[in-house]
Amino acid sequence: MGYLFTADHAAMAAETQAECLLELEQLDAVKTAARAKVLGAFTTAQGYSADANYSPRSWLIHRTRITKGAAAAHLAWARRAAAHPRVVAALAEGVFSESYARKVCEWSNKLPADCRDAAEAILVAAAQSGADLQDLVQLAAEMYTRSLPEPDDDQPDESFEDRRVTVETTFDGAGVIAGDLTPECTAVMTAVLESLSAPMGAEDTRTKEQRYHDGLQEAMRRLVASGLLPERAGRPVKVWVHVSLAELRAMDDGSVLAGQWISEMAVRWAARRAADSDGAGDGGAWLNGKAVKAVACDAVLTPVVTGDVDPGALDDLVRLCVQLDRIEHGTAPTDGEDAHTQPEGSPSRETLRQAIIGKAVDLLSGPGGLASFLRTRQLGARLGGPSLPLDIGFSKTIPPGIRNAVILRDRRCRWPSGCNQPAAACEVHHVKHKAHGGPTSLNECVLLCSYHHQIVIHRWGWTLVLNRDGTTTAWNPDRTKVLHSHDPPARAG
Repeated sequence: MGYLFTADHAAMAAETQAECLLELEQLDAVKTAARAKVLGAFTTAQGYSADANYSPRSWLIHRTRITKGAAAAHLAWARRAAAHPRVVAALAEGVFSESYARKVCEWSNKLPADCRDAAEAILVAAAQSGADLQDLVQLAAEMYTRSLPEPDDDQPDESFEDRRVTVETTFDGAGVIAGDLTPECTAVMTAVLESLSAPMGAEDTRTKEQRYHDGLQEAMRRLVASGLLPERAGRPVKVWVHVSLAELRAMDDGSVLAGQWISEMAVRWAARRAADSDGAGDGGAWLNGKAVKAVACDAVLTPVVTGDVDPGALDDLVRLCVQLDRIEHGTAPTDGEDAHTQPEGSPSRETLRQAIIGKAVDLLSGPGGLASFLRTRQLGARLGGPSLPLDIGFSKTIPPGIRNAVILRDRRCRWPSGCNQPAAACEVHHVKHKAHGGPTSLNECVLLCSYHHQIVIHRWGWTLVLNRDGTTTAWNPDRTKVLHSHDPPARAG
């Protein structure tokens, strides 16, 4: 394969190129069949548990470094290998391409169990004889129709099992919904959307699709506000709304330099939003621009103002404080001294004080700081509540302020070998157990899913530590296996 990749493809004759493409397609079919058999055995033996993973899907994602979709596809073929051995054998022999074999398995699944093997034998023989996809689908449709029993109103509708809805998040934070709805669900959803998406007058220029979108959003908002949803992970359902510190500063008039800073922070915030698009974040909506103002008066939403501590600002702040200290203690010229005795270019006391205030504003975003000030002034009373502590020493419970900060920092289970469980399905774990005096603080708590928290740590006896650089390390009781993460979490802000 390496040779083929580096070959001079343009110099190949068309017949050679065609032969390569045919062989590569057959190779892909054989590879799919082989992986399905190996993965099936690996799953049956629970080989993934040796690495403290709770499922083969999780193991594939974090060990082979593939996407969730690819892992699901591999596992689907492992299940097909067990349910359709004749089709997978034909796949390994190159009778089918991977896509043809997948279609044959889908058709076979619609047949009664006692008819499937015979039907698959007919379809494999037809493919070996040169039948194309259209020929195969006609054969499958004929066999399916012949296998149907006489209509019986008492029998459940098998199409009900095909119901599904998927919600995916795109790179820029938008969403894509797809699915197959039952007639009942379609009727209910249509009624709700029609009710909430009616035009609001002559000035309403939205398309029907846009009004349906807005109606769906309004329906979900009303449902969250109703208090009718069950709790998740012991906490009421809520909606996070992420608002960058840069966005709040943009709501207040600033200088040209402030505008440049806002642009830079907006870029970083967009990168955080893109990183959350894999679906394993905290489930929050990442808003900017007009959307921030649109939700500012909604009491159902919880504002989360984020900002980064600038180490450079800290260095400048220390330097300015040292200069001011020298002036205050007489080791440097003061404002009242002769200008001829003050070195050229030395700042005055008042200049230093203003500079220190400016640097402190850039550095701090806690209670009384810039983020707190702007949040309370710009977002209004409903979203302008007090800032909450992030370190309270020993506590029997984890207060909301620390719990929320841990969720927003970690965003998903922090198990070092990787885990895709989102924050909503996780629990906050004390790195040092409460029974041993473990403090309740942001720096001593970490987010773990119930499997890694309750089973791997508290049942199997694994140990997990949160390193100073934000990474995590875990080891089993006899230290024969040590797992490391190498990606620090999102910076708390």
